[in-house]
Amino acid sequence: MKKMTLALLMITVPLASIISPFSFAEPVDKIELSTQQASQYSVSVSSAKREIALELSRQYARLLPTLQSNINQYNLAMDANLAFKSSGSDTKKLRQSELAIREAKGLYTHTKSKINTDLKGSMEPNLVQFRLADASMLSDWQQGESPLFAFEPDGDDKLWANIEAYDVEGNIHLLDVYQLPQRPVIVIGLDKQQAMREGLAVMRDTFALSTDSANLSKRSISQARPQISSFTTADQPISTTVIKQISVQDDEEPWVSGKAEIYGIVTGVNPSRDEPALDIIEMPYLDYSGTEYYPNQIVIHWERYRWAAADLVLMEHDDGTNYKDLATALVSIAERVLQQYPDPEVQGYAIIATITNEILNALPDAWFTNDDDFVDVYYTLQEGETYTNHHGAGGNARAFFAPLVIQPR
Repeated sequence: MKKMTLALLMITVPLASIISPFSFAEPVDKIELSTQQASQYSVSVSSAKREIALELSRQYARLLPTLQSNINQYNLAMDANLAFKSSGSDTKKLRQSELAIREAKGLYTHTKSKINTDLKGSMEPNLVQFRLADASMLSDWQQGESPLFAFEPDGDDKLWANIEAYDVEGNIHLLDVYQLPQRPVIVIGLDKQQAMREGLAVMRDTFALSTDSANLSKRSISQARPQISSFTTADQPISTTVIKQISVQDDEEPWVSGKAEIYGIVTGVNPSRDEPALDIIEMPYLDYSGTEYYPNQIVIHWERYRWAAADLVLMEHDDGTNYKDLATALVSIAERVLQQYPDPEVQGYAIIATITNEILNALPDAWFTNDDDFVDVYYTLQEGETYTNHHGAGGNARAFFAPLVIQPR
């Protein structure tokens, strides 16, 4: 498996002076969330998965028929809760561990999104999965070879000494971080796509509620929602930018981590007020490095951004991030940057790169260990422009951006 991360130092200092030469803003201090606190989130998720691994080792004989009937060459993973329920096993410890994971990641413990209607009115989906580490292990496992039960350690994967795993007797085995084991391994992990989808919903809610709170004294709640220009009326076209093609470079990732899940953060300034505009873009197709993807995905709605310019930061989901705190941090940093400019129009779109750089520079280092990893950044994407074979500032991503005007019906 390949990892799509990059050293943060490649962009935070040199590109700040190149991209934003007119900036006079003072650097934003580290946000209040400490490195120790951010690390504790990762430890909590790892500890919860360790408990599930031990429980799976204890109940493996009962779960085996269910696991083997659901894990096959077409699907190497299954829902952990379904595995326990289908075998008649006790799910209490699993549910307790999943609740701890949700709390550590800042996800809703019940799906009660205040803004996103797609998550309203139901209990939260299950996050924990049992995944066979590699398809090459399937035959030996189906023929009766006893597996190990592994999970991602906490902290920076570059510093992992080994992968901890348990056998059916509860004995500990220490596995190589990068060498795929010869023995079958069932990984206790998260449904990354579901976790990221829920996490991004939390971030969108936080962005929207922050905007509402800042403007309640000036307008009603309905007016305080992100302002939509006349471009969105029924008789006006909508100006957007789409990703026609994208890929990222290779960089080795531990086998226990599985495929990547990438998302984007679009940064800019609100067209009607001196406030940051932050949008989250799901990119569920971008799973593997060294692969070309052709999503034709809209990533920027230009009525959301002043100066017809915005930046795009690409991030990779990992298990340790608390999305509520991350969203709050992003809003706080962006607002503090803008407050340092008495007249944003003087600086113009150079401000956008300053916001982006300070977001990347001010977050505690622990966000960029085995929490959500920085992939690359695109500075100053402009409305109406085509960017062919366009590399990110760090050289890790390469994309083809094109304008798309959606005509009214």
